[in-house]
Amino acid sequence: MDAGTQVYYVRKSNLRENYQMLDWNQCPQVEKSPDKVSGAWVFEGTRVPVKALFENLEDGATIDQFVEWFPGVQRDQVLAVLEFANQSLAS
Repeated sequence: MDAGTQVYYVRKSNLRENYQMLDWNQCPQVEKSPDKVSGAWVFEGTRVPVKALFENLEDGATIDQFVEWFPGVQRDQVLAVLEFANQSLAS
């Protein structure tokens, strides 16, 4: 089972609602700056909020669709963020 498949099960258990509770400071694929998107957590090097990933996945989008819809976000970033969320919620 790959990281994307593992996270699918976490996603189905309301990850969208829980993502803000995670300590995103520990995830190197995201960054936060008061000058970007009102200080929201975004994918590193982009202005794409992490929240957008969870909203889109929960609404039925695939990882590949998300990467296509949000230029600048790399598939490996998405998988790393999802794995981080999965590990954080599992502990």
